[in-house]
Amino acid sequence: MTLSEIQRTLEKCGTVPTRSLGQNFLHDQNLARWIVGCLDIRPGDHIIEIGPGLGALTEFLAAHDIRLTLIEKDGRLVRHLEERFRNATTEVLHLDALDYDLRQAWGKGPVKIVGNLPYYVSTPLIAKFTSALSPASRLVLTLQLELAQRMNATPRTKEYGAMSVCVNRRWKASYLRKLPASVFFPAPKVDSAIIALDRRPADEVRPLDEALFDSLVRRGFSERRKQLRNLVPELRPNWAEATAALNVPETVRAEELSLAQWETLADIARPSAAQSGAEMFDVVDENDRVLRAEPRDVVHVNNLLHRAVHMLIFNARGEILLQKRSIWKDRNPGRWDSSAAGHVDSGENYLEAATRELNEELGIEMPGLERLGKLSPCEQNGWEFIEVYRGFHDGPFAPAPMEVETTAFFRKEDVLAWAAVSPGDFSRVFLLCLDFL
Repeated sequence: MTLSEIQRTLEKCGTVPTRSLGQNFLHDQNLARWIVGCLDIRPGDHIIEIGPGLGALTEFLAAHDIRLTLIEKDGRLVRHLEERFRNATTEVLHLDALDYDLRQAWGKGPVKIVGNLPYYVSTPLIAKFTSALSPASRLVLTLQLELAQRMNATPRTKEYGAMSVCVNRRWKASYLRKLPASVFFPAPKVDSAIIALDRRPADEVRPLDEALFDSLVRRGFSERRKQLRNLVPELRPNWAEATAALNVPETVRAEELSLAQWETLADIARPSAAQSGAEMFDVVDENDRVLRAEPRDVVHVNNLLHRAVHMLIFNARGEILLQKRSIWKDRNPGRWDSSAAGHVDSGENYLEAATRELNEELGIEMPGLERLGKLSPCEQNGWEFIEVYRGFHDGPFAPAPMEVETTAFFRKEDVLAWAAVSPGDFSRVFLLCLDFL
């Protein structure tokens, strides 16, 4: 939109830009077209635009064969957006983007995010749309210049901080260009910049306990002038060994550590788990009778018949809990799966295994599980006899670090519709379990 078009449209809507909403409307059409081009849009993509305002970017987005979701907080502009853009593939939502339910974005095509974020709420919005529940693969965001520089900062600079480290662990931040205040109406008092965030592939993300990593980083940067050893007391007894492993002095401060060094520090801080040896499974015959015990690797490599359990947990509203598997799992990494699932260990029965897996994966005790049925071995389920159980629990849950990316409750009808259009988002075994919903 040109400056004159923006002014006429605002007058038609009977409104003026509101500072409390951080409204600064882009009026450079060439720049708007360039920003949309940075999304690398493909047919069938689902683009979520945060704060479309009067539609400066939306008019270029709407020219593509995509699904489009517009999230606008200002009710005065929603009617204009609906009249101009709403159709069978474009949805206009009148709400704060912080209140957007990320579960709604799954099953509607590959997701990318674009937006000119209000400066006062940029940080929580970035945290939300780069969280484990977000389906986005790429974000192109206009931010206050200072925040954009922090997102792409390097160690030993004043811009480098907890956000620089935590976001870049899972996302690659790219600084695209600086924007002068003059391309907006009204002109903000600070310059802006455009950044891109691209989700890193699994082989670029080091396996770590994410909660522990985030805690260390945020505590480390909480008082920048202090030496790091004073902010992470659990590491102080072995601080000399830890800093030697990092090849840094014992007086190191948070801003001096690279992302890779922070990851190493989190590895050092993680309590060592007891080594229990190779998992042993019962090999069974075609009638599910135990023949012998074999190590996990032998069972899987040779496609031997064995046993497993899947649990479907529902809340009081009748929604089903799904878990998103860790990107480091050897099978179905990063895919959505049953509430909890796992193998039956040698010597266990199905119900004992179900109870144990719920505790290990979700941190819950659940007596009174209901057996729903049994799946026979096939290639799709990895040659497993699988008993499926149902239980009821509203949480809270404590997902196992490095095993579960995140969990969320979904409506059954939404899961069925999602699986119909995007079966690749789910584990192959869970697709077999859909008959039990």
